[in-house]
Amino acid sequence: MGSSKAPKPPKIEKTIRGGIEAYVGTYGKVLPGVIGLEEQYRPEFLGLNLGDISTFLRGTDGQEGIFGLSQAAQQATAGQLAESRAGELGTAAEQTGMFRQFVEGLSPEQAAAVQMQAREAQRADVASRGLTPQEQRMSQQQAREAYGARGMLGSTGSVVGEALGRENILAAKRQEAAAARGNLFNLASSFYTTPGMAYLTSAPVSYQAGQQTLGLGLGAIGSGVPQMINPDVGANLGIANQQNVTAAQAANAQSSASNTAALTSALGTAAMLVAVSDRRAKTDIKQVGKTNMGLPIYTFKYKGDDMTQMGVMAQDVEKENPRAVKEINGLKTVNYALVR
Repeated sequence: MGSSKAPKPPKIEKTIRGGIEAYVGTYGKVLPGVIGLEEQYRPEFLGLNLGDISTFLRGTDGQEGIFGLSQAAQQATAGQLAESRAGELGTAAEQTGMFRQFVEGLSPEQAAAVQMQAREAQRADVASRGLTPQEQRMSQQQAREAYGARGMLGSTGSVVGEALGRENILAAKRQEAAAARGNLFNLASSFYTTPGMAYLTSAPVSYQAGQQTLGLGLGAIGSGVPQMINPDVGANLGIANQQNVTAAQAANAQSSASNTAALTSALGTAAMLVAVSDRRAKTDIKQVGKTNMGLPIYTFKYKGDDMTQMGVMAQDVEKENPRAVKEINGLKTVNYALVR
């Protein structure tokens, strides 16, 4: 007779394929009309669009457009940036002494080396400004001995030789002072200046804040763009609606199968005598005989299932014996124990 097997839900891939085919076919029918409307109204839309863009850029009725707003945002940001940077530089200047004390405390030995080199550079600089009496006598003695040996003592050459000797000594002392200053600069730079600049000026907060403020302002201005009519919106809505319908069909089929399974579990062995016999759940219906009471017997398939079944229709049974028919979750079922 009948079967309690629940109808299978429709295959999702078939539903999706059918939806896509319907969408493509409909789009092909509608597209010529859309193109025709675009050809007819394109000049008007173009004029409106250009007018909106012009208003958007330049403003209207005393309201600034994007050009004016962008300039105002940049000016405000520049002012904030200048104030923040000035404050940072002031703070850095105040922290210079603190940083110097910090690195000196961190490495007293290197601080002492810098101080020693500073004293050496100062000594060499002072010495390069002139000759000591001993250096003058030494220079004079060397020149007189050189020219006296040649019998030219007191000559013009002897006087010039004494002057050149003094100048050579001064040149050597100036070279020594320059080397001492260079050593001091390099040593102090590696100990104080380089790490200090890295500490005081790396990644200024003012620049970061300025960039963020400017980005927020320009981003807010750029978000207000003219909106045009887009025919794809209708197609997208159609696709979304088809997806919703497909999801609803799948959910209904799953719910029906779940409800049938729950009903079978609750009724136990007696449930085997109860079947979903609603004509609305069946397809390929063909009458093949009658029961003893004269009720038609059919072969059929449940929708979504390829298996052929045999049984009665709840609508036929309900006319002859209403007690044998019950409705569960919107579908009529037949108790075959009451069917003759």
